[in-house]
Amino acid sequence: MKFILQLAAKNLMRYKRRTAITAVAIAFGLMMYVFVDSLLVGAELESMRNLRWYETASLRVYDTAYWEDRYFLPLDASIEKAQEILDLLKAEGIAATERTLFAADMILYQEDFGEDGNVSVQVTAINPDTDFEVYRFEDTLVEGRFLESGEMDGIVLGSWFAEDIGAKVGYWVTLVTRGKGGFYEAFDMEVVGIINCPNPNVNRSLVMMDIQAADLYLAMEGSVSSIDILLPEKSDLNAIVGTLQPKLQAIDANLAVYTWEDLARDYLAILGAKQGGTGMILFLVFIIAAVGVSNTMLMAMYERMRELGMMRALGMRDRHILLAFLFEAGGIGLLGSVVGILLGCLANLYLVNVGFDFGFMFRDMDIGFRIQNVMRGAWSMPTLIKAFASGIVLSMLVAFFPIRRALKLDIPTCLHHQ
Repeated sequence: MKFILQLAAKNLMRYKRRTAITAVAIAFGLMMYVFVDSLLVGAELESMRNLRWYETASLRVYDTAYWEDRYFLPLDASIEKAQEILDLLKAEGIAATERTLFAADMILYQEDFGEDGNVSVQVTAINPDTDFEVYRFEDTLVEGRFLESGEMDGIVLGSWFAEDIGAKVGYWVTLVTRGKGGFYEAFDMEVVGIINCPNPNVNRSLVMMDIQAADLYLAMEGSVSSIDILLPEKSDLNAIVGTLQPKLQAIDANLAVYTWEDLARDYLAILGAKQGGTGMILFLVFIIAAVGVSNTMLMAMYERMRELGMMRALGMRDRHILLAFLFEAGGIGLLGSVVGILLGCLANLYLVNVGFDFGFMFRDMDIGFRIQNVMRGAWSMPTLIKAFASGIVLSMLVAFFPIRRALKLDIPTCLHHQ
C-alpha cells in the first residue's frame, strides 16, 4: 500500500500543470458551493427571524372557526375572552399581546394626495402598551410618532406603502369596512407615523391603528382576532403548545394555539421549492468539476497506456494499478478541496460580515425572502465538511470508469498503443 501511495504522489508531481488545472476546476466548484449555500442559509435564517419579529410572533392563539377562514379575516369568529387569556399568559411569565385584523378600503383625498382614489388594505389593530413586548417595532420609526393608547384617529403606515400612495405624516384618509355584525362603518384617520423595518412584506402593506379604536368602530365588544405570543429563540414550541392548549381550552373550548411555522406554511413551502432549485444549480456545478476530473484521468490513461501495460507485464495486479490511479485522482480532489474550502471561507467572511445590497431589486420585486436590503451569509460547518469530502470522493468516483476501461485491454494492446 505504501508503494501505491508513493506511486500516486509521484504521478501527481509528474503532471503538475494538468494536476493544477483540474484542482482549480474542483476548487472553483467547491468555492461556489460554499458561497451559494452560505448566502441561502443566511437568507433563510434572517427571513425566519423577520417573520417572527414582525409578522407571526412565536405562537398565536385563534378561535378554531377563525383559523379555518383566516384568509377572509372573519370578525364574527373572534376570541371573546381575551383578557382571561392574557391574564393566564402573564401568570405563566409569557409575553403576549392582543391584535385585531380586518380588511378595509382606504379612501384617498385630492387635498392631500393630489387626486381622489382608493386602495384595499389589511388593517392591524394593536395595543400600543403591550405590542412592543412581542414585536420589534421600537426602532423602526422613520417619520412622525407611534400610536398612543386609546388614540381614536391615528394610523401608522409601512414606508413602502406610504411611498406608493404618496402619504406623509399629517395626511388624512377614510377607512371603510364592515363591523362585527356585518354593518358598514367609515372613519377618518390621520397618518401619525411611518415605519421602516427589515421585513419587506410589512413595509409594503402595513396599516396599523389602536385596538381600542377598532373595538369601538367595529363593535368588537372586547373580542380580538388573535393573541400573539413571544418565546425565547431556542424554545421547544411544540412542547409549549402542548402545555398551553389544555389551559386555554379550560377558558374556551374553541381556542387553539398555532406555531409560527403553522402560520408561515405557505412561505416555508416556497422556501423548500427554492432550495430544490438551488440544489440543482449546485449539482450542475459539481458535474462541471466532475467532467474536468474525468477528462483529466482519461487523458492520463491514454498517455500512459504503454506504461500501464509494462506494469501489468511486470506482474503488478490490476487492482493495485486501479488503486494507484484512484489515489492519484483522490490527490487531485484533496488539493482542489483544500483550496476550494479556503477560498470559500475567505469569500464567506465578506458575505457574513458585509453581505450584498439587493435593495434596488427587493423594492419592486418580491422574491419571497423576508429581507429588505442586505443579504448576508451564515457559517455552516456541515456544508464545509460535505464540500471537502465531496471533492475527494467525487474525484475518485469519476476516475474509476476510465481506469476500468483501460484495464480491460490486454497487455500486448497496451504495449503497442501509440
